[in-house]
Amino acid sequence: MPLVDILARTPLIPQNSQWCIFLRNHDELTLEMVTEAEREWMWQEFAPDQRMRLNLGIRRRLAPLLDNDIRKIALMNSLLFTLAGSPIIYYGDEIGMGDDISLSDRNGVRTPMQWTDQMNAGFSTADERKLYAPVVDDDVFGYTEVNVEDLQSDPESLFWLIRRMIAVRKQHRVFGRGNFRWVSCGTEQVAAYLRSSPAEQLLIINNLSANTQAIESLLPHWQEGVLHDLLTGVQFPVYGGVFALTLMPYQYLWLAR
Repeated sequence: MPLVDILARTPLIPQNSQWCIFLRNHDELTLEMVTEAEREWMWQEFAPDQRMRLNLGIRRRLAPLLDNDIRKIALMNSLLFTLAGSPIIYYGDEIGMGDDISLSDRNGVRTPMQWTDQMNAGFSTADERKLYAPVVDDDVFGYTEVNVEDLQSDPESLFWLIRRMIAVRKQHRVFGRGNFRWVSCGTEQVAAYLRSSPAEQLLIINNLSANTQAIESLLPHWQEGVLHDLLTGVQFPVYGGVFALTLMPYQYLWLAR
């Protein structure tokens, strides 16, 4: 699995330090560390329009990169908040903001925050010609379609989903300082790992594929009992140290005893 290979190649840092990890940010534009073949594949998959590229990188926001599919966006945030590191969220990605590839350079991903569906997305009451950049105003990601105020009123929205993930992460110190170990589950389509400390052990499972995945993992330290998902409260049994279930496409679980 490429994810396993990349993490294995990550340099060691002092024990009192931590990597900052992110899905997107305002300056992350380079693909110079991959092979030419890999770069070409990523461009074709994620930046087919030449305007989506800059130098050797991609200048797009997270939601457009993931087809504006809330399942994919949520899955990527599950990885962000449970892998080792200190997660950073780029402003607007918590509501699924889009980009404006008609703008030059990095400005396409630096448009004003979309607070409401009112004038200038609630960012400013100034004449729109005086804004440092125009607000996104298309039919999919425009401020009348995507804004904080509307998403706050929808308990099933991406906004509340990410807030829930952050709240749960804060409740479990193991995410920030615990050890990390991969767990085999019978398929490379699923990223499963343990986050552990002397006080707590959590099993994280992420289905990276668009298909259902039947998995089975050996958990010798958890012979019998029930695991519950920290995000939903749903329970899953463990029999004889074996944990088995079928995951829905892009499903993720943060499991505790």
